Amino acid sequence: MKNSSNKIKGLFNSSVITYVVGTLLLLNGILMLLCIPFSVIYDLDENLPFVFILCSGITLSTGFFMRIFTKKDKYSEIKKRDGYLIVVLGWLFMTFFGSLPYLISGSIPTITNAFFETMSGFTTTGSTILNDIEALPKSILFWRSMTQWIGGMGIIVLTIAILPLLGIGGMELFIAEAPGPTKDKIHPRIKETAKRLWIIYFGLTSLETIILMILGLDFFDAINHSLTTTSTGGFSTKQASIAAFQNPWIEAVIVIFMFLAGTNFTLIYFAIKFKFRKIINNDEFKWYLTSLISVIIILTLVHSFFNNITLLNSFRAISFQVVSIITTTGYSTADYTTWGYFLTFIFFLFLFSGASAGSTSGGIKIVRIIILIKNSLLEFKRRLHPKAVIPVILNGSAISNHIIYNLLAFIFLYLFIFTLGSIILSGLGLDFLSAISAVASAVGNVGPGIASVGPSYSFDHVPDFGKWVLSLLMLMGRLELFTVCLIFTPYFWKRI
Repeated sequence: MKNSSNKIKGLFNSSVITYVVGTLLLLNGILMLLCIPFSVIYDLDENLPFVFILCSGITLSTGFFMRIFTKKDKYSEIKKRDGYLIVVLGWLFMTFFGSLPYLISGSIPTITNAFFETMSGFTTTGSTILNDIEALPKSILFWRSMTQWIGGMGIIVLTIAILPLLGIGGMELFIAEAPGPTKDKIHPRIKETAKRLWIIYFGLTSLETIILMILGLDFFDAINHSLTTTSTGGFSTKQASIAAFQNPWIEAVIVIFMFLAGTNFTLIYFAIKFKFRKIINNDEFKWYLTSLISVIIILTLVHSFFNNITLLNSFRAISFQVVSIITTTGYSTADYTTWGYFLTFIFFLFLFSGASAGSTSGGIKIVRIIILIKNSLLEFKRRLHPKAVIPVILNGSAISNHIIYNLLAFIFLYLFIFTLGSIILSGLGLDFLSAISAVASAVGNVGPGIASVGPSYSFDHVPDFGKWVLSLLMLMGRLELFTVCLIFTPYFWKRI
């Protein structure tokens, strides 16, 4: 037993893992303090400022002690195993401590529901157990929105941006936090890349807040919806989501910012630098834009014809819901499950797609779908010319076999997790449509599903065990499966 413990101990640098996770908690605790002005200005409950002071104090103290006892080892190198553990444990610790404001304030009194809501926030899923959102204190709603904003770009990436203060390297953290088939960088140093990404992220959030205020929203609603749009999270301060505003201009602005949030942030950086050729030549962006336009046009015609609605009204409803679901934001202006079986099925398929790699959206991602389609079509050609080397071309370059194999493994794992999760949820008593859409929504980090977990309902009725399962699936989806699944494999715990 001792031998086994020593072998595992040698695989990881527990000190540096503890140090970095402690730093994440310090950041979490500091960001909690931002809720205090909202509790003072908006809330009648005089105890709420002290609730956030207490929650922040607990979080900061824990983070401080985790750092102080491992400070001597902070200059250690982060290896692959350390990076994966830091990311997974970081998200779990952030979620646990992030649920404290709900629990201590009594807004969400049970641990299961508070953890589910917080995990849904940090993973930018947007599923909720709340049945009366507007009854919650505004400072709690602001913290709810903040969890999505923090999770959108990734708290780990934020940590990378300040790693010079920690004295440790961040490449392994970045790989574990944001795995994917492309490795576009806007700067050769990972720290500078993270900084630029966060500047763009903050800029988009600020710009949307200003525009929404100009269009008539008060500061509170404007900033909350900007936080959850840029993060493609979808939490709203209204029970009816964006439908509560009944304003086509507000919907149009949110559609634009959802689209931008679903775009590879590297391309947004290139646009700021006027490097438009890089955007025009990007295959994923071309597919993203053309597929959105095509789907909106087709579904607008279908919706208008079968529901006897004018083309303008159909376009307004369809364009918002299509962009919301494909970018995995999850806002709603209408319940698309009432539009007929055909449109409901199409929106169910959208739960899997996602937007661009390098964005804040979830799902499989368009770049993977492109590569999968191209590779599948080339298989016909390879059958006729078995000795020919016929690579998949993306953005003018050949895709390596390593990426193809990784993609196929990802798709298999995605479908396997979806199937297993659906079986578990069905076994817990959910009907077939609710079970499969709840799982698809959780793994894709979308938010609403169909049937009893559709846009007009919450996840409150899901059994507690089901909520823990869905929470795990949200985390898997946010970290693109491999990061979480890897730690459950025997290879991870053995020296090879």
